[in-house]
Amino acid sequence: MLRVLRWSVLVAGAGVWAGVLVGAQAMDTIYTYVRLSPTQYQHVIHDIFGRDIVVPANAVEPGVRDRGLLALGGRKLALSGAELERYNLVAWQIAAQVVDPARRATLIGCTPAAADAPDEACAAGFLGRVGPLLLRRPLTDDELRRYVDTARAATEALDDFYAGLEAALGRMLVAADFLFRTESSTPDPAAPERLRLDAYSRAARLSFLLWDSSPDAELLAAAGSRALMTEAGLREQVDRLLASPRLERGVRAFFSDMYEFDKFETLLIDSETFPEFIPSVEADAREQTLRTIADHLLNRNGDYRDLLVTRDTFLTPALAALYAVPLARSQELGGAVPWTPYRFPDGTPYMGVLSHVSFLSLHGHPGASSPTLRGKALREKFLCQTIPPPPADVDFSAIEDSSTHRTVRERLDAHRTNRACASCHRMMDPIGLAFEGFDAASRHRTTENGAPIDTSGELNGQTFTTASELAVILRNEPAVTSCVVDRAFSYGTQRMPTKEERGWLTALATDLRGSGVTWRALMRRLALEPDFHTIPAADVRAER
Repeated sequence: MLRVLRWSVLVAGAGVWAGVLVGAQAMDTIYTYVRLSPTQYQHVIHDIFGRDIVVPANAVEPGVRDRGLLALGGRKLALSGAELERYNLVAWQIAAQVVDPARRATLIGCTPAAADAPDEACAAGFLGRVGPLLLRRPLTDDELRRYVDTARAATEALDDFYAGLEAALGRMLVAADFLFRTESSTPDPAAPERLRLDAYSRAARLSFLLWDSSPDAELLAAAGSRALMTEAGLREQVDRLLASPRLERGVRAFFSDMYEFDKFETLLIDSETFPEFIPSVEADAREQTLRTIADHLLNRNGDYRDLLVTRDTFLTPALAALYAVPLARSQELGGAVPWTPYRFPDGTPYMGVLSHVSFLSLHGHPGASSPTLRGKALREKFLCQTIPPPPADVDFSAIEDSSTHRTVRERLDAHRTNRACASCHRMMDPIGLAFEGFDAASRHRTTENGAPIDTSGELNGQTFTTASELAVILRNEPAVTSCVVDRAFSYGTQRMPTKEERGWLTALATDLRGSGVTWRALMRRLALEPDFHTIPAADVRAER
């Protein structure tokens, strides 16, 4: 009975906002909504209440990918009934953990006069402290009053102060301004075609780009004092955020999106054909690349382009077996998989993130490699080029026939006789074939069906004979820098750049190619650019 009463209070709280998730305009202020991603939701809860709070894995659906990024699909302005029900259930689960007796002394910050009666001062103290952190802005007096009233009503119904506090917190956890980044903006007098974010929206955009989480108290204070709206105040906060250990979370979130690591959830590799590809390899593969990226960009302050050619990485015993490299098995502590820094020797085929399992196995078939899928992924994720979908009536008989043509190169050559396929395959296959030295499980090989594998090819007039040589060519390809700059801007603003913005983004990419594409330099330039803190007016009109 107690759980049913608590549940009914939370559902009532959801009804406050469920019907109003649309772009709105009040006088000169315009509101747009960007839904939190699964990792953002988790990071916000952990930052405010502690990492021991369990956030269900399915708390938030990953969303839809738009033009290569999940972030661009985040401007979802409606929720299904099933999503609302899930949000309510997760809110109740989190609120129950926060008010649990084991955490009360740490998280609540006060003790009620009586455990079975309302204590509005204690409730207001707790809700008034966590509310701005959850909603990313100050609570109005009326809002705080309503949350305190929810706590009082539930306490009176359940004769339990903490059950009342749980109900009020649960209601806050299903508020629109928690589940969505509510971006508030006003027309820019100097440029009517764009809208300027207010200080709190600016703070949120910064923190979600750099930390993949909500603003902390100091950043909210800078917004409240309007220091964040000044050049000096903005610079101070950007530098502080870039110096924080939380920056690694932002790096991981960005590259997980850019490299489409959400597809690991549906990755299928034939374990009978590839017995080394044990279940733990999928999680290890994603972590290997993210750990390598974070170490290279943050710990070493390395150039992004060098991720294509670095031989430094991290391995687990399972990955070492797949790569067929010697790795001493260190003792596992507390059941955790040990990660060991490792450098692939010069001359070996493994070099750069394009030789990681995360790239090779994610872009293939369950039982076979795919030069076409690998070439497509390279074009789209590292060069930001668009490959159109194949025609609906494609004849795949040539590519599937290994009796006549023993290697994939031979079968693709035969397949390209189909004129409808030839133009796209000319973009994908020559560079994808460079990776035919690796099978679907990322194991190195030199033959296929007894025939030698030819990994040579050409990119933009430059020839290569191996995947490593192609990686060196790509490292110096200007589009690699332009791509990561454009993707970072779109990820942070959750929109595509305008024609005018593409001009300075191109100039930024040119500067970085000369000075080095280091992560903190890129993030700092983006975060300090006035255009980063705007919304094109045309985007708002399109959402309505």
